[in-house]
Amino acid sequence: MLFSSQAHAQTGLACIYSEKLHGGKTASGERFDKNKLTAAHLKFKLGTKVRVINLTTKKSVIVRINDRGPFTKKFLIDLSPAAAKAIGFSYRQGVAKVRIERI
Repeated sequence: MLFSSQAHAQTGLACIYSEKLHGGKTASGERFDKNKLTAAHLKFKLGTKVRVINLTTKKSVIVRINDRGPFTKKFLIDLSPAAAKAIGFSYRQGVAKVRIERI
């Protein structure tokens, strides 16, 4: 995972939450909704809003961090299916190279 020189921006790989987790509790205590623009991150404070930019498609989306994860060094952020769709990547692609910026 690469970190940019900006204090609140990071570059790395994003993955997508499994739809099987829909309705399960997140670290924030709310229920995971695959249709909302949310994400999991290990360090950002719960409730933080983050812009996620797909470096391939150049599409971006603003998500709210409501969970912890991903719990592997390979991935930087775990996006809801709705957030992944908004920036142009799917389960079929598996991962996307992204830049994330705290708002």
